[in-house]
Amino acid sequence: MAVTTVIPAWMRQQIAAADYDSWSNEQCAGIEIVDGMVVVCPSRSKRHNRLARNLATALDAAAGPEWNADTDFDVRLHAVPLTNRRPDVVVYRADTIDMTPTRPEHVLMVVEVVSPGSETTDRIVKVDQYAKAGIAYYWRVEQAATGVPLIYTYVLDPATMTYRTGEMYTGIVEVAAPFSVEVDLGGV
Repeated sequence: MAVTTVIPAWMRQQIAAADYDSWSNEQCAGIEIVDGMVVVCPSRSKRHNRLARNLATALDAAAGPEWNADTDFDVRLHAVPLTNRRPDVVVYRADTIDMTPTRPEHVLMVVEVVSPGSETTDRIVKVDQYAKAGIAYYWRVEQAATGVPLIYTYVLDPATMTYRTGEMYTGIVEVAAPFSVEVDLGGV
């Protein structure tokens, strides 16, 4: 007997921003919208979640009162066609905490933790999308086989709207921009 998979209609058609905005938080969890189409995000491991949470906590503590760092919410890169990404960590203007959707002009930095199933998207696709959206800083965290993660940093070149490769860190991360922060990756 053949098994038939039924895909809901909302996963087979483009979603407009107004429709997406009417969905509940539960409906939006675990998905991104790319060019109007629903993309299911791969499951995150406990290590992935811990890395994201620890980075968000360190960034939030270092950011000062002007910036917040949080996890697990959408950033609307553009409305037509709708593209919402859900970075692992977002550093955003504190005065926009109640604004929905979060837009690139609210965001200073995004962090993606690469996991099985997100390699190409986090290493290539999102780098381009975040740069074109004008987000000033991008960090990519690789979960190394040694157990100690690696962080690759990128800084936006506003003239070309592409990222310049910054520093690579493992163990203790000490950066001065976008603000001074120190994070111990070895403790994760």
